[in-house]
Amino acid sequence: MSSLDVEDFIQQNRVLADRVETFRSYGESEKQWQGRKEFILRNISDFQQQRLDQLLSLSMVWANNVFLGCRYSTELLDKVKEMAEGIEVEDAPVFKTRDEIMKQQQGR
Repeated sequence: MSSLDVEDFIQQNRVLADRVETFRSYGESEKQWQGRKEFILRNISDFQQQRLDQLLSLSMVWANNVFLGCRYSTELLDKVKEMAEGIEVEDAPVFKTRDEIMKQQQGR
């Protein structure tokens, strides 16, 4: 689902889109929210009402990884990356671990 597809989906499913807006975190930037909202809208049909908390948690894992550089287990990251396939984030930060920085410094 491209960004245009998401916008079409929102127009056709206004009630659902309005409900998803209530999931925005207080400190979330517009850029972070747009990405996480797209993640939620792309995957909401795969989660029944009683599993909605799981979807919201997975959306936070994805956003924390992309925007803050948080690390999670390989299995969990593989799952959220698969769920987020096709979501494009412009100017996403690039993070390096301390080990990667040290290795780069030693190569000089």
